[in-house]
Amino acid sequence: MNSFKNITKIGLLLLVMLSFLSCSKSFLEIEPRGKLISRSFKDYDLLFNNLNVLNTDVNTNVPMGDEVIMLEPYAASADIRTQRLFRWEDVIYEPNENSRELAVLMLQLYTYNKIANEVLDVQDGTKADREALQAEARANRVWSNFMLVNYYSKPYLAATAGQDLGFPIVTTSDVTTSSFTRPSVQENYDFMLKELQESIPLIPKNPVVRARLSRAAAKGLLGKLYVFMGKYDLAITAFNDALSDLPTNFATELIDYNITTAPGGGWISNPNTIISGMPAGWINTENLLVKQFSNGFTGSFNYLLVGPRTFSLYNSDDRRLFFFSSFANGGTALLPGIKRRNGPSQGQFGLILPDIYLLRAEAKARTNDIAGAIQDLETLRKKRMPANSATVSITQKDELIRFIIDERIREFAVLGYRWLDMRRLSTDPLFQNITYKHQLYDASGEVKSEYTLRPERMVLRFPDRVMLENPSMPNNP
Repeated sequence: MNSFKNITKIGLLLLVMLSFLSCSKSFLEIEPRGKLISRSFKDYDLLFNNLNVLNTDVNTNVPMGDEVIMLEPYAASADIRTQRLFRWEDVIYEPNENSRELAVLMLQLYTYNKIANEVLDVQDGTKADREALQAEARANRVWSNFMLVNYYSKPYLAATAGQDLGFPIVTTSDVTTSSFTRPSVQENYDFMLKELQESIPLIPKNPVVRARLSRAAAKGLLGKLYVFMGKYDLAITAFNDALSDLPTNFATELIDYNITTAPGGGWISNPNTIISGMPAGWINTENLLVKQFSNGFTGSFNYLLVGPRTFSLYNSDDRRLFFFSSFANGGTALLPGIKRRNGPSQGQFGLILPDIYLLRAEAKARTNDIAGAIQDLETLRKKRMPANSATVSITQKDELIRFIIDERIREFAVLGYRWLDMRRLSTDPLFQNITYKHQLYDASGEVKSEYTLRPERMVLRFPDRVMLENPSMPNNP
């Protein structure tokens, strides 16, 4: 697929031009074949500090989640890509455009593949250090693969995963490669599981900095894969291992909103801008795997909002403080029941503690550990609201599972998590009868248009530019 190759070449130039925070490009050059050259263990180690592998710059998930609405006249000011994603259209990109998802994530894969394939051959560094760096790269590329599979392949369903088309498994760091095929979704997940299972024993418990992947992060990512496969017993074991093996050289803990959002707590709320004081990804104590994107939908943009249905999920909850009744940069009042999320400006989308606790709670509920599920729920909720509001008294299994999914909306609204949940829940009998819709409201507060998510658009289509250069590769319907 030449388009994949072209995307990587573009990213490679950015990699060289933007380079690293703490090193010059003097140790990098371009070979005639187009390969990026690293000469020492330190060179490979520093590749992980490149902002291109920390910042995803992919906000695709946010407008596709059904927790958001659009409101005129601001909806028309959204870029055409966002409007098409919101309407769940077949075609998102113009014929001459590369997709943002491919451009960013393929560059990440190039970087991780380079480290994984070459670091064992350098002459300096101990054997253990080289193996740890390779393992870190392999575990990181699982996250990139996980995102690509969840953009371009059907949700995992054991009965059909062996036939459903997956995403090409790219393990080379040679940008001249032009032959790719689509494996099955099952092969994608088997590859990711193998990568993590073989890498986890070699990854250090304590990375040098929070932005680097820890052993606990890899274990947590393994648990997330199992949840998406419906293997809840295995997911619980992986999450237990992750939470019992957290790094000890820096704080890793839930942030207590009861403190940070209180007067003098450090987070300052301004309805015309965003909530300030929230920590960046590399100093956020909730972060295990730093992958972030600039989320204008929770800051300066006015065209993705939450409606009455979503906001009604919040009661005595400090997370309500993220939602405002006025537009950004103007203070004009929104219509009743419609709110604008007002932060954080950077979406944390790698692996964070709230996600682990809620996924483990769901897995426990699905395996009939009701008390354990409630304990995980309350662990998070006590950090998000007063203790007397955090109690969960639901004891019926299916009702508790639904409550946990609603809790995920409360925790992650307008942050991009909902789209992935919608995909995986679409294969779940408990949620299969849900019809996902988006509403466009007019200026008077009436629903002007409604868009229904069709099963085909649970996956993105490859853009025309990719298909024109790869006519033998099957596209999604």
